This record gives sequence, C-alpha cells and structure tokens, in this order.
Amino acid sequence: MSGNVFDRVLNAAGEALIIAELGTGHGGDELKAMELAAAAVEAGADCVKLQHVYADEIIHPETGLVPLPGGLTRLYDRFLAVETGPDFIGRVKDRVESLGAEFLCTPFGLRSARELRELGVRAMKVASPELNHLPLLDELASYGLPTILSSGVSTLADIELALSRFHGVRTALLHCVTAYPAPEADYNLRLLPALSALFGLPVGVSDHSSDPILVPAVAVALGAAIIEKHFCLSRSDDGLDDPIALPPAEFAAMASAIRARPSLDGLRAEYGSARVEATLGDGVKRLAPSERANYTRTNRSIHAKRRIRAGERLGDDNLSILRTEKVLRPGLEPRLWEAVIGRVAARDVPDGEGLEWADIGGAWIGS
Repeated sequence: MSGNVFDRVLNAAGEALIIAELGTGHGGDELKAMELAAAAVEAGADCVKLQHVYADEIIHPETGLVPLPGGLTRLYDRFLAVETGPDFIGRVKDRVESLGAEFLCTPFGLRSARELRELGVRAMKVASPELNHLPLLDELASYGLPTILSSGVSTLADIELALSRFHGVRTALLHCVTAYPAPEADYNLRLLPALSALFGLPVGVSDHSSDPILVPAVAVALGAAIIEKHFCLSRSDDGLDDPIALPPAEFAAMASAIRARPSLDGLRAEYGSARVEATLGDGVKRLAPSERANYTRTNRSIHAKRRIRAGERLGDDNLSILRTEKVLRPGLEPRLWEAVIGRVAARDVPDGEGLEWADIGGAWIGS
C-alpha cells in the first residue's frame, strides 16, 4: 500500500481516487462499520472515510430538530448517538488498511483532529461546513499531513482564505454542492479545471446527486482526480446520509464507469446532450441555487456556549465556533475569533445564539 492517500490521487493507470464516505452510517455500531468498510472496498473504493464526531464540536444542543423515522429528534442528540471515540476509529482504520485500501477521516474540531493525529492517520479531510473554521484549519496545517478540503456552500474568497492556511502542505480541493440530494444542474462542473488552474491543485468532486454515475463521470472526463460518494448497505438504513448514499451495486457501477475513462461525447450519447450540458454549467464559481439558503447556517460562526452576561470576558469557556443550522442566529465569522477573545460582552447574549458586533461593544481587557 502507498505511503498516504495523496500518493494515490492519480495512480499509475491515471485513474481517479474513489472515496467511499461512510460518514456516521454505522450508527455507532462497530460491527456495522466493519461491514460497511469491507463492502465499500469490494465495490471498488480505493479509500474508505469515516467522520470522527463529538456533538459539541459541531453544533449547540438547541440548534433545532430533524425529521427521522421515529419522529422529530434534536439534531444534537443525533450527533451524540454517533460519537464513538478514537479506539473505534482506530480499529476501523486498521481493518480498512488490512483490506488494502486507504483510510481517511474527517475531524470537526481540535479534540477530534488531535485524536486522529495520535492514531497515525496519513492524511486529513475537511468537510465543507468547516472550510471557514480557521482555528481547525490552522491545527490541521500544523501537522503537515496531506489534506483534502471540500468546498460546498462556499465562495471563491472562502476557498482562497482556507487554502492560504496550508502553505507548504499538500492539498486537494473537492467541489461540492451542499444539498441532500443536490440537483445535477447545480454542479457547474466546468469549474473543476478552472479551480485546478487557479490554485495549482488536484481537484475532484464530493457528489450528493441522485444518479450514481453522471456527475462523477462528467467530472472525471474533465480531469477530476478524486471522486467521493456516500456509501451505505441500503438506503432504507437509518444513517443521516443514507437516503443519498450509494448501496454496493450502484457504487460498483460508478467505480466501473469511472475507470472506463468516460469522455464527454460518450456521456452525451448515453445521457443526452442537454442533461450533460446542464451538469457542466458555465464554470463561474458561485453558490449553487440549492445551497444559497444554507450559507452562514451550514458554515461555522461564533456562538455562545451558554448564556453570557453583559460585562463578562469573552473566551473559549463561553464561546465556540459552531454550525448555526436550524433555528439559532448566525454569528461573526471564525476569522474574527482572535479579535473577539479578550473583549467583554456589551449586553447579554442568549445561550447558543451567534455573537454579533453589537454584543462586543466593550473595551479590551488586558491580561
């Protein structure tokens, strides 16, 4: 097996790296995680990816509800249910590597990142909502490990700022549309060669569209070096992402289609010129229509961990960089974290709400 996942971004045959995103589809069940990993490798995945979740690194407990088969459930509780700890992650990593595949995992905060580093992972993955979590990006960059960054629900300026934190670190960029499912026509895949040329990086796609093949195949025809797709045993399973994931047979069909080195002309003949052209778009980076409403809500911002009273010093004991999600108000961007720390609250800030400029009208407090 190669030294790390980046050594296989383009293998000797010139094939794109295929990542099976298991996410948290294991539901905290280690046996299911092992079954998913084995099935993904058998279906053609070069790399198997998990998510290392601690709920309090991602969202506030009062962020809102999600509809599940058992009824409305707090999103925070859903994340709590899939917390596994590093030992679980490490055993799955060992299993994936024993099958001859690469292992990759997404951290969501400093604790999970440090635990992954201690496990000896050989590369890191940044999810789209964390693209603006600058303290996390700085932590990852300090490791010097190759890093793949997804760029859904982001602007070109967001991408540029994120990549600027990784000077001297090998990086790759995955174009993504943060919608579940994501409409094919939102993918704007002509953006791929433009991003690669602009930043001088290998690029790929993290695909949430419903068709198992079309978007990945068009992306590879345009030179994509990485394809990431969610993987499940069955769409009837209860993982958060299972409704848009590929079961083994569909994942295998995708992998086979990609490795056949599709051409745009061949795809137009198979899918129709209009449908292929719709996925191509105009190559201009912008928020996709299906993700515009998510911008500032899916991304990170500065939130109160608890109720903050006027006159209280602001710090990491009462603030956190979280996804806003459902019902809370978005806060200041994480790039302002250092400017906020050490100030005093000018007024009360409700538990969980995003920190606004009006909340920090107080003067600096010296250390």
